[in-house]
Amino acid sequence: MRGTAAIYRRDIKKFLSNPFVIIMTLFMPIMYLVVFGNAMGGAITGVPVGIVQEEPYLDPTPLFQSSSEALSRLAQPGEAPTFAVRFFSSETSAKGALAAGGLVAVVVFPSEVSNTHAVRLYLDSSDFAVPALVESGVRGVLQQQGFGGGLEVNRVYGEIDYFQFFGVGVIVMAIFMSTMMGGVLSLIRDWELGTIEGYLVTRVKRSSIVLGIVGSGTTKGFLAGTVIFVVVLAITGVPFPDAGTTLLVLLVLAMISAGLTSLVFFIASRLRNQQSFAAVNGFLNLMLFMTSGAFYPVLGMPGWLRALTVVNPEYYAVHALRSLILRGQGLGAIAVDLLALGLFAGLCILLGISTFRRTLE
Repeated sequence: MRGTAAIYRRDIKKFLSNPFVIIMTLFMPIMYLVVFGNAMGGAITGVPVGIVQEEPYLDPTPLFQSSSEALSRLAQPGEAPTFAVRFFSSETSAKGALAAGGLVAVVVFPSEVSNTHAVRLYLDSSDFAVPALVESGVRGVLQQQGFGGGLEVNRVYGEIDYFQFFGVGVIVMAIFMSTMMGGVLSLIRDWELGTIEGYLVTRVKRSSIVLGIVGSGTTKGFLAGTVIFVVVLAITGVPFPDAGTTLLVLLVLAMISAGLTSLVFFIASRLRNQQSFAAVNGFLNLMLFMTSGAFYPVLGMPGWLRALTVVNPEYYAVHALRSLILRGQGLGAIAVDLLALGLFAGLCILLGISTFRRTLE
């Protein structure tokens, strides 16, 4: 019993000697409740919907005017308006905005109101929950107006279920896990074992050390992401993209791998043990993945969580991968995502070099 008691005291003392881990242990469940609870199943608001009357456009019909106003006012109790309605002068321009990702849906009203002229609805079917919400809202408004011409629904990207929607997000998760477990974690082990001191007796520049470690982690993350990309397509049944789109997918995987590796390295350079590293990365994984839109549309999150997506590299990666894999879009649709990922990776690398240098000194 004395040996058991000694081991017990030793383990408790080690735990109490690291207040950071204690705080994170208590803090994590609360953050899971707050973040996960708000990121999943919230009221979807501000859905960008284009409204247009088909040509020949002479004067707006009463159906067009009343339905547009009703859609603009539609909202759940105590929530902001469900739709952010935008008016277009032509069907071509409205569909162009939908194809570019600026809209989730386009509602085309007939220029002649009768029971033989249906309202046409074009939906971005690559999203989850939002298309069904838009269709339900438009049907409800038309019923309120007493319109008997019906609703013709066109799902632009075909039938995409939640399994396929979520599958794209899993690719980014695989990269993060590979970066954490197979990349920068080795740096923490070096600190604990004292191996890191070997870097000081070489003539290799500190920036070269950082770039070497980040490059190695990026390669591991990229390979993991590529494998999961192929597996996800095989499991979910999403058609494999053409050669050009596949190259863009690989470019996105490389850039998010570099960004996440650089971020985790920057954090690791401030820590000295695996317990602290695991606690921080558990929190980081929660915040990044839950606010990336991988689980649930960002439009369904409260404003304060939506604001976090602006600085979340996984949000840009998920958006880019969905644009390429599910929508079949090209470089123009992901240019902003690539720019954001590049800036994020570059900033984290600079911070990592600066922090690593100060730590050694």
